[in-house]
Amino acid sequence: MSFEITCPRCGEDDDLSGTRRDDVIAITCGRCGLSWDRDPSPACPTCGSTDVRAAMQAVLDKSRGTQLSIQSLQVVYLCPTCDAERLADWNTTNSPIPPDELPA
Repeated sequence: MSFEITCPRCGEDDDLSGTRRDDVIAITCGRCGLSWDRDPSPACPTCGSTDVRAAMQAVLDKSRGTQLSIQSLQVVYLCPTCDAERLADWNTTNSPIPPDELPA
């Protein structure tokens, strides 16, 4: 469950800059000039709940031919309601959860 920040006006996702201001990040779009505040607190992208749990997710890549290997780990935030099954797997195994999609 990762998310991408895009400009709400023009959809730009690369030419963005941000500065920390109190509890928010002030973001400015380099393409259209729009500025907005973003709360960096993790939240569920499905239901918007801020009651999320941190878990480690494997980042996989092909190491030899078609063999997949864990290249790194990333923190993802799982919602107890929307991601109940994935959160239960994490809590039970304490092993990195698999990515949403496997590399092609």
